Amino acid sequence: MNKGVHPACLSGKTACRDERFFILKVEGESMCGIAGFCSFAGSFLQDIGFWQEILVAMRTAVAHRGRDSSGEYLCEHTGMSHARLAIRDLALGIQPLVSKVGGQEYAIVYNGEIYNVEEIKPQLENAGYQFQTTTDTEVILCAYIEYGADFVNRLNGIYAFAIWDGNKKQLLLYRDRLGVKPLFYTVKNDMLIFGSEIKALFCHPFVCPEIDIDSFREIFGLGPARTPGNGVFKGIYEVMPGHYQVFSRGGLRNIRYWQLEAREHTDDYEQTVETVSFLVQDAITRQLVSDVPVCSFLSGGIDSSIVTAVAANCLGSNGVRLNTFSFDFKGNESYFSANAFQPERDRPFVELMLGNYDLRHTYLECNETDLVDLLYTAVDAKDLPGMADVDASLLFFCSLVAKCNKVALTGECADEIFGGYPWFYKDELLNVKGFPWSKDLSMRMAFLAPDFVKELQLQEYVSDKYWDTLKSVPTLANETPAAIKHREITYLNIVWFMQTLLDRMDRMSMYSGLEARVPFADHRIVEYVYNVPWNMKYRNNMAKSLLREAGKNYLPEGILQRKKSPYPKTYHPNYERLLSQRLQDIVYDPNSPIIPLIDKKKLLSFLKAPIEYGKPWFGQLMAAPQLLAYFIQINYWLEKYTHYFVDKEQVFL
Repeated sequence: MNKGVHPACLSGKTACRDERFFILKVEGESMCGIAGFCSFAGSFLQDIGFWQEILVAMRTAVAHRGRDSSGEYLCEHTGMSHARLAIRDLALGIQPLVSKVGGQEYAIVYNGEIYNVEEIKPQLENAGYQFQTTTDTEVILCAYIEYGADFVNRLNGIYAFAIWDGNKKQLLLYRDRLGVKPLFYTVKNDMLIFGSEIKALFCHPFVCPEIDIDSFREIFGLGPARTPGNGVFKGIYEVMPGHYQVFSRGGLRNIRYWQLEAREHTDDYEQTVETVSFLVQDAITRQLVSDVPVCSFLSGGIDSSIVTAVAANCLGSNGVRLNTFSFDFKGNESYFSANAFQPERDRPFVELMLGNYDLRHTYLECNETDLVDLLYTAVDAKDLPGMADVDASLLFFCSLVAKCNKVALTGECADEIFGGYPWFYKDELLNVKGFPWSKDLSMRMAFLAPDFVKELQLQEYVSDKYWDTLKSVPTLANETPAAIKHREITYLNIVWFMQTLLDRMDRMSMYSGLEARVPFADHRIVEYVYNVPWNMKYRNNMAKSLLREAGKNYLPEGILQRKKSPYPKTYHPNYERLLSQRLQDIVYDPNSPIIPLIDKKKLLSFLKAPIEYGKPWFGQLMAAPQLLAYFIQINYWLEKYTHYFVDKEQVFL
């Protein structure tokens, strides 16, 4: 390779030690996300215009992630592009950020937030670094220069970033411990290509969106989950949570810098409650850091209510009133149907919180027509079929929230960490030899073509993923089988189910340039609670009793005692009719790419049968209507990429 582009514009000179420290800025259309490439087979500086156009195209593909500023950096062996959602240091936080030390350049593009900057920064200042911005980006780059690649262990936050080290001639890709922020990559023709979303990679001339039989095994067997690190498209991968990768002339190395560890829990119950209370409050307070107003999602459940209460108290002490938003669907006041998974509506509990805290609240509703239409946009946002209308509705709600706020706190991840789902405590789910949120694959395969089902071998594929994960569960010697089982279920949830929800939250929120923060995914909380015995997490037959006890000073009794009720979904009968019509249109169109994969008679028969809302095939929300919506999404996904299929005869296309 011998193509490249020269940096376009240098501005904002500052000092880092005694060397030149500068920010690269490109004026023009504002976009968002990080993307780039690296190769040592020649120089990128031989064809400036060509490679600059590619960098611009890659960041244009993820423009929705923020539109405040944008920039590119290119040198002999690497190119980086960035477009920014400005949260901190609105004037000076332009990226890529470049430092020149000892005659060598270091550059970074970064997506995320670091919540302990004020602890790291003074140490760097004592080492001689002078900061000219208040951005965490500058702190990250200086910390890398000072401490080396393992500096990431010092960070508390959500992040995905790339650092070019001109001294060692290597590119490093980092992802946060729990995988809150995404970072995809591939290696083609000895070139590493990366981006915040898969779509950015497809803008590089070396990368085509290939789909093979394993892609379908992911979609039909595990979807909307994904095998950790698997990008579903052939040859596309994701940096694993808690890992960083180093790309140099010697190739690509993968380094794990964080993992859960099993430790003996020595705190008594009272001390455990006190510690959890402190960690949760501290995580929420840290994540209020922002130079723009922060809001919260408020469902009236225990998780979002604790986040809202702590945030409201903290902001209120400074005279700031917290914006809050709740979500529901038009017609649910009439059509809502209680079931074991969704026993009640959210609104009465939201009103209970409003009676206890001075909040600026907005009720948001989505109708069934918009919901169906947004199934396609949700695939565009995710680059893959997802959680059907659960994705589509969040996409809709986030687009409305983004008109008021750039940053939102959420209650995501508490159920996986504190044991809120029924498969943590119901024996028939806890003892399933497989993923309990997707224990029966028969519904997924109900109207697939028999030959396709035989080729997929889904039971074997899914089972292998399950047992491979269990091999990595951290345990202690001499633990009881019951204790090991609860470690296993917790680990499975953190590695698989939580990743699915974090993936959904990032893609659906950032599609409208809204940054969603997840205080419960603070690694200190995860590390501590993982080692708390189950009898402290689940007392008096109450799920998440430990979190309830830790949050009792913030919440009214009605919310403290509320049964778990997941994210809302529509029960409007017109939604079912719209789905059936869309799917019938697909079935009767001979050009629909999903046709070779399905048994049309079985599918049409399924559409005529009564729709079952109370028997989920994934998680607690995705029942029969969501299965129809999922197949609509799959067909749309295939329409976008069908001409890229490989091994067509193998997958009957």
